[in-house]
Amino acid sequence: GVSWNNVSDGFFATPSIGDIQVAQSNPKIVYVGTGSDGIRSNIIAGKGVYKSEDEGKTWKNIGLEKTGQIGEVEVHPTNPDIVFVAAIGQAFNPNSERGIYRSIDGGENWQHVYFHSDTIGAVDIEFHPTDPSIIYASLWRVERKPWTIISGGYQAGGILKSTDGGNTWKKLENGLPNGLIGKIDLAISP
Repeated sequence: GVSWNNVSDGFFATPSIGDIQVAQSNPKIVYVGTGSDGIRSNIIAGKGVYKSEDEGKTWKNIGLEKTGQIGEVEVHPTNPDIVFVAAIGQAFNPNSERGIYRSIDGGENWQHVYFHSDTIGAVDIEFHPTDPSIIYASLWRVERKPWTIISGGYQAGGILKSTDGGNTWKKLENGLPNGLIGKIDLAISP
């Protein structure tokens, strides 16, 4: 970390980055979700997901340009073509692009595998460390207005769990807050 080289200029259509993930099974493959995962007073919209297959030397946009802010990109531990994106959404207005996306072909195509509402998006997503068919995700109600930031809501967010690789999702509730729910970041211990 003593010296650095810029690898994004000339490739990325925005300077705002939400997450960077290197594929564990092939470190030449890197995914970047654009759009900051923190909604503040000053915010720059994301322009989708970028992918490099040569350790960041070159990049291409692989879609989800309308998702706005991306909170997390998660790559399957053994298959770099399986990628999940937690889309917070466009910060300034309700939009149907919020939620969880999955690609099984390295970003060529995306499935919107979970949608809660046009004001609640996904902010984090994590694979279980010993079983990648188990996935956790967190939801966040957030919107930036000219006069305020709406962050959190009553029973408007929380933690989801999938046990079938993201095909279906169940909200976890036992022991978790059920009133005002804000931004949740996840970490899973092996």
